Amino acid sequence: MENMMKFIVAKFVLVLLVSTTRAHTVFDVTAEGAKPEGDASQALMAAWGKACACTEPSKILIPKGLFLLSPVTLQGPCKCAVELEVQGTLKASSNNKAGKEGGWVTFQRIDQFTLTGEGIFDGQGEKAWGACGTNFCDKLPINIRFDFLNNSLVQGITSLNSKQFHINVLGCNNLTFQSVHVTAPAESLNTDGIHIGRSCGVNIIDTIIHTGDDCVSIGDGAKNVSVTNVECGPGHGIAIGSLGKFENEEPVLGITIKNCTLNNTDNGVRIKTWPASTDNTASSIHFEGINMNNVSNPILIDQVYCPWNRCNAKVPSRVKLSDISFKNIKGTSSTPLLMKLVCSSGIPCEAVEVADIDIKYTGVGPTQAQCTNVKPTISGVMSLPECTEAVAPTAAVAAGPAA
Repeated sequence: MENMMKFIVAKFVLVLLVSTTRAHTVFDVTAEGAKPEGDASQALMAAWGKACACTEPSKILIPKGLFLLSPVTLQGPCKCAVELEVQGTLKASSNNKAGKEGGWVTFQRIDQFTLTGEGIFDGQGEKAWGACGTNFCDKLPINIRFDFLNNSLVQGITSLNSKQFHINVLGCNNLTFQSVHVTAPAESLNTDGIHIGRSCGVNIIDTIIHTGDDCVSIGDGAKNVSVTNVECGPGHGIAIGSLGKFENEEPVLGITIKNCTLNNTDNGVRIKTWPASTDNTASSIHFEGINMNNVSNPILIDQVYCPWNRCNAKVPSRVKLSDISFKNIKGTSSTPLLMKLVCSSGIPCEAVEVADIDIKYTGVGPTQAQCTNVKPTISGVMSLPECTEAVAPTAAVAAGPAA
C-alpha cells in the first residue's frame, strides 16, 4: 500500500508539473525547412537546438503529414521544460542503420521533457526482422530510446514496426508512459514493447502493446516500476528479466503489475533468470488483477531460462528471488500447465504467494501446476491442481531472445 501511494503521488506531481510548464514558444519543423515526404532530420535538430536553449517552456511541433527521419539524438541538458508534439508520421529508412546510441530516435539527458501527440514512429522493421535469423541482433536500431531523463512524460504516441525494441528506458527517474500504442505483428523478432533497465519510478498506464516479443520487459536495476491497465497481445507476455546473464547487474526491487489484460500471448506473467548466472537479487515483485485470454504458460518463474540452449543449464542460477506474489489472476490457458514455478536449486525462491487463481484450460485433459525449489503460500479460491515438483527442469519454456 505504501508503494502504491508513492506511485499515485508521483503521478499527481508529474501531471501538475506538465500542466504548469506549458510552452510559451513553438518551433514548427516546417518553419525550419522540413517538407512532407522529405528528410526532416536537420529541421528537427535545428528546432531542438532552439527549444533546448529557451529560458522559458517551449514546444517543437511536427504537424500532420509524412516525414522521413534519419537516426537522431535530441540531447540536453536544456534550460527549461521542452515538449515535442508529434502529430504526423515519422518514417525510418528501410536500412538497418542505427545512431551511435543504438537507437533511431534517442532522447538523452533531459529534465521535464514531454513527448505527446497522436503521431507515429514507423521503424519500417519488416525487412529487418529476418536479418539475424533466429538470433538476437543488437545492432538493429531501437525505435525510441529514453536515456537519463528525469520528471518526464510520454503520452499518446505510437511506435510502429520497430526493427528491434520499440521503446527502451535506461537511467531514467520519474518517467511516465500514458496511452501509448505499440504495434507490430507476432512474427516480429526481438521487438519488446517497452524495456526498462536501471531506472526508478517508471509508470506505464493505459497502454496497448501488440508485438512479437515481451510486451513489457523489466531488466536489471529497475526499481519502483508500476505497470497498470496494459493490454498485451500478441506477444510473449509481461516479464521480469531475463536476469543474470551479464556481469555487474543491479538488483530489481519494487515491481507492480496490476489490472492488465493478456490476449493470445506465448506466456502470461513471468520472471526469468539464467542458469550459471552472475549474483543478483529480485524482490518485492507483485502481479495482481491479471486477465488472460487463451494464454500459454500463464504463471511462470523460470530460473533455467536458456534460449537455444546456449548456456550451462546444469549450474544453478545465482539470482535470489523473494517476496513475490501472483494474486487474482483469471481467464483461460491454451496449455494444460497453468503454473510453473521453477526456482534455482542453489538459491531457492523465498516468500512466494499465490492467491485467488481462476484459470481454465481451453483444451481437453488434466491440468498441471509445478513447483520446484519453492514452497509457495497458497490461499483464496483456486482452480489450480495441487502443485507437484517437476522431474527435470530444463531450459526456457518458450524459446526466444534474451530480452
